[in-house]
Amino acid sequence: MGRQLRTCCDFGELLDFSKVARQEHKKRFLTNLFGSAKAGCIFLAIAIVHLMLFRSRRFQLVLESQPVLSDCLPIVSSSFVDWLGFGLIALGLILVITSFFALGFFGTYLGDYFGILMEAKVTCFPFNVMAHPMYYGSFLENFGTAIWYKSPAGVLLSFLLLCTYLVAIRFEEPFTAEIYRQKQLEDSKKSR
Repeated sequence: MGRQLRTCCDFGELLDFSKVARQEHKKRFLTNLFGSAKAGCIFLAIAIVHLMLFRSRRFQLVLESQPVLSDCLPIVSSSFVDWLGFGLIALGLILVITSFFALGFFGTYLGDYFGILMEAKVTCFPFNVMAHPMYYGSFLENFGTAIWYKSPAGVLLSFLLLCTYLVAIRFEEPFTAEIYRQKQLEDSKKSR
């Protein structure tokens, strides 16, 4: 049980991919290895998706193996809690899916670190409602699932995931801003 919880808590892959992406921006290792920026980004995306699926499976195993709150708090057994969990999952999915469509494949999977830059900042839904909707949507999916399962361990893991995302944002945001600042400088030099 403890081993399962420890494995599921290993949300550090997000930070590792951010580090890999920053190194890619500087040294172009994956671009050179795979022959193009797009191929390198696709490889990184496949790795991210596989580790995300592994993380999700470990999360599900924890939810299924840990005690549930309804055993000691009968009020948690109400259908309201089930609907709350379902609603959070639905909201999270909406944020994640609409973010993916707004950013596109390369925008979602760190393409800007590979030099695959977007023409302009995305301002349509859900980015016009909140910053980092994909991260918050992912958190809401996990949190909603934990609520649905009535799992205290799941709630704790959801907030650990949120903390990981907040740390990633603190590293990602200034680095991405710098990439686009450099692009703007290059564009202004070209237009002279």
